[in-house]
Amino acid sequence: MAGVTITNVSKSYGDIQVMYDINLEISDGEFVVFVGPSGCGKSTLLRMIAGLEEITSGDISIGDRVVNEVAPSKRGVAMVFQTYALYPHMSVFNNMAFGLKQAKTPKQEIDKRVRAAAEVLHISEYLDRTPRALSGGQRQRVAIGRAIVREPDVFLFDEPLSNLDAALRVQTRLEIARLHNRLGSTMIYVTHDQVEAMTLADKIVVLRDGRIEQVGTPIELYENPANTFVAQFIGSPKMNFFGSDDLTDTSQESFKNIDGEKIIGIRPEHLQACEDDKSMIKGKLELIEQLGEYALVHLIAESGNEFIVKMPQPPKAAKGETLNFSTQDNLVHYFDHGSGARSV
Repeated sequence: MAGVTITNVSKSYGDIQVMYDINLEISDGEFVVFVGPSGCGKSTLLRMIAGLEEITSGDISIGDRVVNEVAPSKRGVAMVFQTYALYPHMSVFNNMAFGLKQAKTPKQEIDKRVRAAAEVLHISEYLDRTPRALSGGQRQRVAIGRAIVREPDVFLFDEPLSNLDAALRVQTRLEIARLHNRLGSTMIYVTHDQVEAMTLADKIVVLRDGRIEQVGTPIELYENPANTFVAQFIGSPKMNFFGSDDLTDTSQESFKNIDGEKIIGIRPEHLQACEDDKSMIKGKLELIEQLGEYALVHLIAESGNEFIVKMPQPPKAAKGETLNFSTQDNLVHYFDHGSGARSV
């Protein structure tokens, strides 16, 4: 096992720069998730670590070794892709063993590693089947098993759950978490799904337009987002933002410092229904999403600003009716109106 150090790494395709001065330290045994919208550079960064993309400047180290010029097969990494990329004519056993056979690993050692990995992933009974006889989740486990048998220093996952349905995504996500706990290996995982990031990661790296916006534990990013981008990307539903014209007369004094230079952010789960005389935000009811254990209530403030409140029970109100909400002072986030940066 080994950690990964990324130092001043940039990437350009000709005159077009896509990654800017990336600096990141990933500890040995850590589960790190790269998250961000499409086109933010998370897969490019992963592929640079794997050696599938050349870096334009900077250094990437795996353990104590700079690997800029090291071939992908010699870096001690194994990658699991979004597509399973299994050989359809081969059995599960032979798919998992293929890389070891290419490396001329002794037959007895191959058998030992493949069967051990299959047991970890609960696919021992499928070793004689071909991929077409497996479900999507089972195929993805075979792809993960193919990486495990290589006994890499670092596992790289590039959106491995994207092709699975909702139920299988949850199940396979749990299996990946268990796999990390069992192996204790360094794992780097790319996703655009912030729920995957929050549930899997020891540390999350939020990227936007080829730059790192913030690095921290899931709870650090949830409680102390560095800017409005991170605040809206981490958390579901996304954080609400309000200006001074959204506030009621009774709350203007409490938040008088937000004028035109500051905005406040409040998560949907931190707004609570209240009486009119205690109201901080008023909104006309537009839509209720009833999700069983909670309801997402969509409202429009007097300023026209749309916001969402997460409530344990749907309000007993008609569409268009005005509802009142308040929150606790310690749950309010302040951001600069121009830059979007967090403001104390």
